[in-house]
Amino acid sequence: MLDFIYYPVSAIMWFWHKVFSALPFLGPVSGISWALSVIFLVFTLRALLIKPFVSQVRSMRKMAEFAPEIQKLKKKHGDDRQKQAAEMQKLQSEHGFNPLGGCLPIFVQLPVFFGLFHVLRMFNRPGLTYEQNIQIPNYVFPASDVKSFLDARLFGAPISGWITMPADQLSAFAGVTRVDMALVAVPLMILAGILTHMTSRHSVARQTEAQAANPQSAIMNKVMLYLFPIGVVVGGPFFPLAILLYWLSNNGWTLGQQYVIYRKIDAEEAEKKETAVAERQALGPRPGQKPSRSKKSGASPGGGAGEPAAGSNGESTGAGGAGPEASNGEGDGSGTGDGEAAALGTDGAGTTAEAGQRSANGSSDKAKPEVGRPRTGSKKSNRKRR
Repeated sequence: MLDFIYYPVSAIMWFWHKVFSALPFLGPVSGISWALSVIFLVFTLRALLIKPFVSQVRSMRKMAEFAPEIQKLKKKHGDDRQKQAAEMQKLQSEHGFNPLGGCLPIFVQLPVFFGLFHVLRMFNRPGLTYEQNIQIPNYVFPASDVKSFLDARLFGAPISGWITMPADQLSAFAGVTRVDMALVAVPLMILAGILTHMTSRHSVARQTEAQAANPQSAIMNKVMLYLFPIGVVVGGPFFPLAILLYWLSNNGWTLGQQYVIYRKIDAEEAEKKETAVAERQALGPRPGQKPSRSKKSGASPGGGAGEPAAGSNGESTGAGGAGPEASNGEGDGSGTGDGEAAALGTDGAGTTAEAGQRSANGSSDKAKPEVGRPRTGSKKSNRKRR
């Protein structure tokens, strides 16, 4: 059913076995050749997953940045999950991150692991004797390569064997005991567990304070730091040495890959921050320099620059009415000579006072100037004119 996985996995492993078997100091039956073929199978598959891993790291980083906004959406919409999901999708599309991108490498590695596990188990099929197994091909591996794999030894232990394998299957490997298997498998188990713990610790150390304070994240961190490594050590006796080599090489690759890619991403983000700071400093004033402000064209504090004073517009009807002020025709409005201007002196003074008051209050309505004329209540002035 999963032949589309089994054949590519076995083909990659077959290729690397041919490469290392061609070396004169190894040969096709050497356990080191088969061990290196398993290790480089892992390296090949993980190299193909570098780009998805980088996308995973960036997606998780963006999710951590927008975690407060996500919490606000959850509090805002409450039980309305449809509205909450719509707002979440809108937020993700606006900022260009996909939470499923962080799960892609895991989804890809799981089928590869099961494919490798299945291919390795098919070298030594359960329920069949050694004579029967060496006559059955294993996907792209011919029967001769199956025999080579079953005869291969890694430091005296069969690479296809495991510690808890049944006694009848273990007896097929002449002269091999469980102690021989344990002497090779236990160090691999412990080393794989240590690398698993170090990889998990490196990932947990990069979490933000908000993520670490989350109860669910705290539980998951403990599972990654302690339960997974213990699971590798406890489950090791039930897996062939080739699977232990897979775990060891896979965890070693993950640790090195995290170290390199995290440093690269951190350097990129630090460079972006420095660029943003430099741009802000370039736009701002230099140290000790006063910010330049554009001067407003218009009135001066005294009532407007370039605007004549109230008295110059002829609104003043000084005694005698002579001079340029009277020539504007706006001041006294009488035009009857010196005698009449003298008769209107009192009213002109009042008009001058009113015009001065308007000028002090900032009134500059020139469209309708105040006409200087005698007040109706000035009876004495009217009698003198008569």
